[in-house]
Amino acid sequence: MGEFTMPSLGADMDEGTLVEWLVAEGSEVARGDVVAVVETAKSTIEVECFESGTVTGLLVEPGTTVPVGTPLAVIGPTASGTPAVAPTRRPFVGPALATPLVRNQAAAEGVDLQAVHGSGRGGRITRADVSRAARPTPARIAASPLARRLAESLGVDLAAVKGTGSRGTIKADDVRSAVQAVGTEPAHAVPAERAAPAGPPPTSAGSRAAPSGGDRLAIARLMTRAKREIPHYYLSTVIDLAAALEWMRTENGTRPVTDRLVPAALLLKAVALAAREVPELNGRWCDDRFVPATGVRLGTAVSLRGGGLVAPALADADRLPLQELMATLKDLVTRARHGRLRASETADPTLTVTNLGDQGVEEVFGVIYPPQVAMVGLGRVTDRPVAIGGMLAVHPTVTATLSADHRASDGATGSRFLTTLDRLLQHPEDL
Repeated sequence: MGEFTMPSLGADMDEGTLVEWLVAEGSEVARGDVVAVVETAKSTIEVECFESGTVTGLLVEPGTTVPVGTPLAVIGPTASGTPAVAPTRRPFVGPALATPLVRNQAAAEGVDLQAVHGSGRGGRITRADVSRAARPTPARIAASPLARRLAESLGVDLAAVKGTGSRGTIKADDVRSAVQAVGTEPAHAVPAERAAPAGPPPTSAGSRAAPSGGDRLAIARLMTRAKREIPHYYLSTVIDLAAALEWMRTENGTRPVTDRLVPAALLLKAVALAAREVPELNGRWCDDRFVPATGVRLGTAVSLRGGGLVAPALADADRLPLQELMATLKDLVTRARHGRLRASETADPTLTVTNLGDQGVEEVFGVIYPPQVAMVGLGRVTDRPVAIGGMLAVHPTVTATLSADHRASDGATGSRFLTTLDRLLQHPEDL
């Protein structure tokens, strides 16, 4: 038998919340099947199973927060012979449940501490948790946290949705089915493929929604750690895009509208190829040494609708044809903003790109995402005067920046990377 455990979905993840199971006890699963939805401090991720077999036991209830590495389910052999015996259910009980004072309060108010979710450090149950559990609560529609967020964003009334989950619980797919049943999305819900490439939508007051406290805290902790531990150095260069954009216009003239390329595809492919040519910036800093990556997994920063960031990875980005890279990127961004990324798509990027050009920013110097050793920033494509053969001309340009870890490389290496990126974009037909 094998155990399916809470995975680590990033260097900053210590725990996760099981949002919903997508399998039941007795279900047969294959390696790579999505079996659960997990919520981290920054995003909601679909988690795949890493072995084949039969689910013989679900050990954690939806809505439970557990540390990374906690067993969530047991995977037994497939039903070819003696049926696998389901293990005794072992519900997760957080460490250091309560102090004697809290236990006395729970006893006085008739509260079962095993049924109370602790909000204190390390899952500790506080007096406020006991007080909330003791208060009678009004009838509440049974729905997963992901389904509630999706219903709110799409303007769907959960009371009108039929739940197909355990005991009639409404799942995210039930909300999507309810939207499809009326033929279209509500007017205020903007499909991700038509949404701005970055940044949450404005609120009714014209201001942008702030990330939730958990999202902001997770980002704050990781970025504080990065700036404290990583000795950053920064470089930038202005790249002439006249040749690249002219080639793209010519190429798009031969393609149907749905298959036409956009500048972001050219830029990302060039970054991936530059990372392959300058491997000193493509990898991780682990155990006081640089570990080069065997391939290019290009993380792409995506700003979520409700605030916060996630950086799904484009696997083998240096080897993907431009059209496939662009289609994969569009799919990742769409699913990231709908909370449907898979664990394999968020794990272990080797170099991350942040592109704020669509927000009007001309240059961006990012903070490295540990344990990576570099981040590439891309700004807005803008017309600038350039010198061509001793004459001035106005060409479209982009400012590319590099934030790099001085423990793993130095300015000469960083300069070579940016020079390589410039060279590649002057010959777009080779991308």
